[in-house]
Amino acid sequence: MNKTTPNQLLYNIALTMLPQIGSILAKNLLAYCGSSEAVFKASKSKLLKIPNIGEDRVEAILKSDALIKAEEEIKFIEKHNISPIFFTDKEYPERLKDCADSPIMLFYKGNADLNVAKKIAVVGTRKATEYGKEVTKKLIDDFSATGALVVSGLAYGIDIAAHNAALDRGLNTIGVLAHGLNKIYPDAHRNSAKRMLAQGGLLTEYGSTSIFHPSNFPMRNRIVAGMCDLTVVVESDIKGGAVITANIANSYNRDVFAIPGRSIDRYSSGCNFLIKTYKATMVENGRDILEAMNWGLEINTKARKPKQLTLKLNENEGIVYNILKEGESVIDVMLGKSGLPSGELSSTLLEMEMNDLIVSLPGKRYKLL
Repeated sequence: MNKTTPNQLLYNIALTMLPQIGSILAKNLLAYCGSSEAVFKASKSKLLKIPNIGEDRVEAILKSDALIKAEEEIKFIEKHNISPIFFTDKEYPERLKDCADSPIMLFYKGNADLNVAKKIAVVGTRKATEYGKEVTKKLIDDFSATGALVVSGLAYGIDIAAHNAALDRGLNTIGVLAHGLNKIYPDAHRNSAKRMLAQGGLLTEYGSTSIFHPSNFPMRNRIVAGMCDLTVVVESDIKGGAVITANIANSYNRDVFAIPGRSIDRYSSGCNFLIKTYKATMVENGRDILEAMNWGLEINTKARKPKQLTLKLNENEGIVYNILKEGESVIDVMLGKSGLPSGELSSTLLEMEMNDLIVSLPGKRYKLL
């Protein structure tokens, strides 16, 4: 995807694994040292001269095992055909790059261009009403002729309604995850995630060993808001994550739109609040947004149907395939037969399921498709 050398990639990923160093400080280190590799080869005295780093962080950098962890992460992304996108790579979302707190590294699996001309974030409550789901579907219908990239968080409710509507209408759609690409959460959205790999993709700032924590979700929201031209809130509680996303979008000087609802409906209170406080423009449908953005209704000549991924089996996949040729099996039995470590088997099963080689069944059972 990009022309980063293996050595550069190692240091780029390691930079994201330094303790006490977030994306803003990582960019500061890059600016002063010139490259990720130079950060790791800089002397203590040089690092101490960098503003906002301090002695505690310098000691943490010098004692860090980030390079060892980065080597393991590279094995994971190579095995699972994941594209690492560094902040300076041309594939990195340009709009997101303008945000001060944007991630220094993204991990991407999919086939959509992250820098298409039109990108919309559709967000809302996990407890969507039938009204909210129907509004979301009609909203995407109105955008179907524009070739826009639909971005959301793969969560329950409005998020998955937006993803599925985009898939059904031939639009590429990106799910921004709050965890690494070693898992899909929620599990109920695996089938949609598989479809998205062929018609969009999955994007995250988290590596495969990152801890899955509730604080990841608001962090994820800044990517959703930052990479898009606009954010539209369909339904939300006044304290909902979608309102947080809208506020982030406003802080990035992005356009924000909201669908109004009845004053007595809890999951319209957030939208009504955003409109009432002038933090969002009231719209009733996608055409209102198209008019506000001056996007017109040009025909989408690039919309395409999903295509299946075809990959050769690697060694671990071959082991699993041979086990399942004998019939469906539970994961505990497969652990014994395969001789693979638990984490490695789970990762292999996920990869095979995403590539439509196997299907998961209730009770942690799997079978070949």
